[in-house]
Amino acid sequence: MLFTAQVKVMPLKELLDPQGKAVLSGLQNLHIQSVSDVRIGKHIDLQIEAATKEEATAIASEAAKKLLANPVMEMFEISIN
Repeated sequence: MLFTAQVKVMPLKELLDPQGKAVLSGLQNLHIQSVSDVRIGKHIDLQIEAATKEEATAIASEAAKKLLANPVMEMFEISIN
């Protein structure tokens, strides 16, 4: 069965996000003042051939841990469709 795994990778909340700060500054320069914080991350879609949703989740998790996310600086969330 073919599953689509969506992996969301975001910087850890404890760490400074320079890209997010640059976007926030840009928004303020455009007089968009109601935005108080910006965090920039990655959205990755994986097409996974697996027997079950649990197996697809395990494969996506392994990919995220080994390649897609840096555990020192980033966290990840996985959803399977």
